[in-house]
Amino acid sequence: MKIGIIGSMQFTEKMLEVRDNLNKMGHEAFVTDLHMALVGKSDEEKEKIKLHQKNNMDAIREFWRAMQDADAVLVLNYDKKGIKNYIGGNTLMEIGFAHVLNQKVFLLNPIPEIEFYRTEIEAIKPIIINGDLLKIK
Repeated sequence: MKIGIIGSMQFTEKMLEVRDNLNKMGHEAFVTDLHMALVGKSDEEKEKIKLHQKNNMDAIREFWRAMQDADAVLVLNYDKKGIKNYIGGNTLMEIGFAHVLNQKVFLLNPIPEIEFYRTEIEAIKPIIINGDLLKIK
């Protein structure tokens, strides 16, 4: 299965680890081509780089193009900013893109308790794998 890895780019190193694990399992997993600028950077540096990429490098469309022939996305929704299983605005858009493209949406962890868009995430009926990559089928 071809799987795009999405989530907060604060977790770039974890994205690469999960990508590599999925590839070892026989999937074709990928992350945004813009990830390299973020590897090894502090959270503060990553925030600046992310803003630059969104504003000057068309980062949102870059991933839209990459996910066109994917079968699924895997959302790495780790805890962030004091929110358990965090999903940010950009990731929510990518989940919407996947839904419109009729792709499966896997969540590594349960849907976060974010009142503004919990129902939108529930409506697309994501498959929650509770950290178990073997549940991706």
